[in-house]
Amino acid sequence: MSESSFQDEVLGELGPDRLTEIAGLLGTDTAGARETVATTVGAMTGDLQEKAGADGDDGNEVRQAFAEVSEPPLQGVATLGGGLLGGGLMAGVLAKMSRPVAAAVSRKTGVPAATVSRVIEMLIPVVLAVFAKRAAAGKGTAAGAPGAAPGAAPGAAPAGGGGLGDLLGQILGGGKK
Repeated sequence: MSESSFQDEVLGELGPDRLTEIAGLLGTDTAGARETVATTVGAMTGDLQEKAGADGDDGNEVRQAFAEVSEPPLQGVATLGGGLLGGGLMAGVLAKMSRPVAAAVSRKTGVPAATVSRVIEMLIPVVLAVFAKRAAAGKGTAAGAPGAAPGAAPGAAPAGGGGLGDLLGQILGGGKK
């Protein structure tokens, strides 16, 4: 499963019904919708990787959001308020990124930025779900490997956050921008 791209996983999680809905919004067929979704997700993850590596408030916020997404989900009564409680900070980060990402995707695809923004709104919960799945899968399979958990191996989590960098690569699928 780790061989599939992040875009492929988002498309799979999206499912045919929501993909058809996006196609209708875009005024295209499902193949066109898949291409636009893949382009949009690629732009979103590229921006996230760039921001996560940055110093300052933006970088700290993105790193904190990834750390939050990688925490195990709440169980029982705590989840009654609605599914992705752990995605709160990341949802905010993605929402803040939506306007510049929509503009970039619009320039690349010719789809109006307002339409791309609506697609992004539909994609945010799906992207959060894939982040959470990848984080959970990574923690379950790489225990003890460098970067599997902060401080799991010598040098895995230097002051610059190498452990988190490994987690970001795992969640986002490597250095694909």
